[in-house]
Amino acid sequence: MADDMEKTEEPTSKKIEDAREEGNVAKSQDIVGVVILFVGILGILMLFMFIAERVINLTRYYFSLMGQPLTRDLMIGTAFVTFKEFLIMALPISIMVAIAGVGGTVAQIGFNFTTKPLMPNFSKLDPIKGLGNLFTLQKALESIKITLKSFTALGIGFIFFWSYIKELPTVALFSLPDQMGWLRDKAIIIASVMLIIITIYALVDLFLTRKQYFDKLKMSKQEIKDEFKNMEGDPHIKAKIRQIQMQAARKRMMSAVPNADVIITNPTHYAVAIKYDETKHHAPVVIAKGVDNIAIQIKKIARENGIHIVQNPPLARSLYREVEIDRAIPDMMFAAVAEVLAYVYKMGKKQKEIS
Repeated sequence: MADDMEKTEEPTSKKIEDAREEGNVAKSQDIVGVVILFVGILGILMLFMFIAERVINLTRYYFSLMGQPLTRDLMIGTAFVTFKEFLIMALPISIMVAIAGVGGTVAQIGFNFTTKPLMPNFSKLDPIKGLGNLFTLQKALESIKITLKSFTALGIGFIFFWSYIKELPTVALFSLPDQMGWLRDKAIIIASVMLIIITIYALVDLFLTRKQYFDKLKMSKQEIKDEFKNMEGDPHIKAKIRQIQMQAARKRMMSAVPNADVIITNPTHYAVAIKYDETKHHAPVVIAKGVDNIAIQIKKIARENGIHIVQNPPLARSLYREVEIDRAIPDMMFAAVAEVLAYVYKMGKKQKEIS
C-alpha cells in the first residue's frame, strides 16, 4: 500500500493539461531573457546606422544651441527634441523585444491563455507559510544560479571592457563617424560573448526547470488508478470516446464501399452496400449502410467507382433494419438480394442506376 502512495510515476496527459489550465507550466525565464537579448542585439545592429545618424544629428543640435541664452522656452524645446529623438530610436527595438518576449514564452509552452493565476488566493497571504517558502532548497539553488551567472557575466565583461578602455585615448582622436563604428564593433564582440554565456546558463536552467516541473507533477500508482476511474465515469469523456469510435467505424465502412457489388437504395434516404464472395461467405454480406447524408456519401462513392445502384425501397429498408455491417443477409432476404445480384452480374461492370 505504501508503494501505491509514493509518487514514482510520470504524470499523465490529463494531469499535465490540468496543470496548464491552472497556469502551472514549465517555463524558463532565462530562455525568454536570451531570446529578448538576442533580438534586442540584432535590432540594434540592424538599426545601428539609423541610430548613429540620429545621435549625430542630436549632437549637432546641442552644439547649435551653444551661446544662446538659457530660457524656459529653450529648455522645453530641447527636452521635447531629445525625447522625440530617443523615442524614435527606441520604439522599433522596444516592439521587437516585446514580440520576442511573447515568442520566447510561446516557443516553450505553446499558447496557454488562462485567467486562473489572476484569481485572488488568500492562502498566499499566510505570513508563516510565506516565510517558510523563503528558505527552501529551490530558493537556495535559484540564488546560487543567479550568483554564478552574475559573477561570470560581470567578470568576463569586465575583462573585455578594461581592454576597450585602454583604446580610448586613441579612439578620442577619431572622427565622430569612426568613433561610432569603433563602438559598434566592440559592442558586437561584448554582446556576443555575453549572449553565449547567458545562453549556456539558460539551457541549464531550462533543463532544471523542466525536471523540477515534471518531478512535482509525478503521481502515485493510486492517483493514476483514481484518475482513470474518474475519466471512465465522466460522461463527456465517454461521449468523446464514442464519437471517436463512430468516426473510425464510419471511415472504415466507407473505405469498403468501392469493393461492393451493388448498392441498394430506397432511393433517397437509405443505402446498403452488398458484397458477395462465395469463396468466403455462404451468403451476400452487408459491408456498408447508412441513411440521409451517409447514404448520399455511399452512393457518391459508388458512382465514382462504377458500382451499380439499384432502387428497391422495401429491400433497402429491410436490409438496413435487420442486418448489421459485415454480417451475412438472413435466409428470408436471400432470394430478393440474389435476384438483384443476378441482374447486376448480367449487366456487367458498367455503372447503372436501376429503378
